[in-house]
Amino acid sequence: MRSRQATIRARVPLRLGLAGGGTDLSPYCDEYGGAVLNTTIDRYAYAFIEPSDDGLVHFAAPDLEIEESFPPDMDALAECRLGLHAGVAKRMLTQFGGGRIAPMRVTSYVDAPPGSGLGSSSALVVALVEAFTALLAAPLGPYDVAHVAFEIERIDLGLAGGKQDQYAATFGGTNFIEFHAGDRVIVNPLRVSPSVLNELETSMVVCFSGISRRSEEIIAEQQRGMAGAGQDGDVVDSLHQLKRDAMEMKEALLRGEIPRMASILNRSWEAKKRTASGISTGRIEALYDLAFANGAIGGKVSGAGGGGFMMFFVPPVRRIGVVRALNAAGGTASGVHLTTQGAESWSV
Repeated sequence: MRSRQATIRARVPLRLGLAGGGTDLSPYCDEYGGAVLNTTIDRYAYAFIEPSDDGLVHFAAPDLEIEESFPPDMDALAECRLGLHAGVAKRMLTQFGGGRIAPMRVTSYVDAPPGSGLGSSSALVVALVEAFTALLAAPLGPYDVAHVAFEIERIDLGLAGGKQDQYAATFGGTNFIEFHAGDRVIVNPLRVSPSVLNELETSMVVCFSGISRRSEEIIAEQQRGMAGAGQDGDVVDSLHQLKRDAMEMKEALLRGEIPRMASILNRSWEAKKRTASGISTGRIEALYDLAFANGAIGGKVSGAGGGGFMMFFVPPVRRIGVVRALNAAGGTASGVHLTTQGAESWSV
């Protein structure tokens, strides 16, 4: 472990899922292979680790208005309200820190509310793993950080979800990510020309619907539709379509065909809604229709659905009109900036 005087900071970007979301879920990706296209944006999850002078361990999430303190005892982690902090600390300190916890303060916050659909929970786990990796000088490369973060969320903590968010947050940028059986993941960074990325960025609007949702029920319903004897042909067929859309969206992006990307986005949105009930709501449909009435040409919910952020493709000259209309209807809409950096850590 580094000097107790060092303060470690880490940040990782949130992501927008452009196509293929849902195909990174087991058992679909284990049986058929999944594929997603996503890109990271200028909203981040942050984690800071600094020495504690009072002999206690402190976990804090100011954005959630939660702070808790306990003695430096690994058993005390089981009682923590901040389960992601506790899960990461337990795994990293057990695996790389000799199973001991020293007095420290671990603070986090995220530039999006919980249930945003921007992969914020997984991004926070990656930020915490990245910070502990730096603190403990753990021998983890990017694939290792993403995989450890995935295992902490999905196995150690038993939280439902897929695999794309951990890899998007760790690697950053615009990636076509493939998921195979045996937890094999291949991240393919796309070499998109700067002019195409500029056009894509200038054509995008994100809007918080005002509803934070828990994705577990939607994901559980999707997984039931994929599984075993109860396999739902419509769910699996829809996921096949989403995977095809990810491949076609990649081709359209590399060619700079934004209107084609918008068309694929709309087709994917219809397919996604067939994978589980509750993915769309009256509020979401109203915002979707309003955006199109003001010039949007493509749109869908980001993430599992049911609320959170929506994303739209809009001709750049009409973008401000879409933003104003969505904000007037009670949404929180804006443009967005794409990023190229993934997980980063530094010491102070």
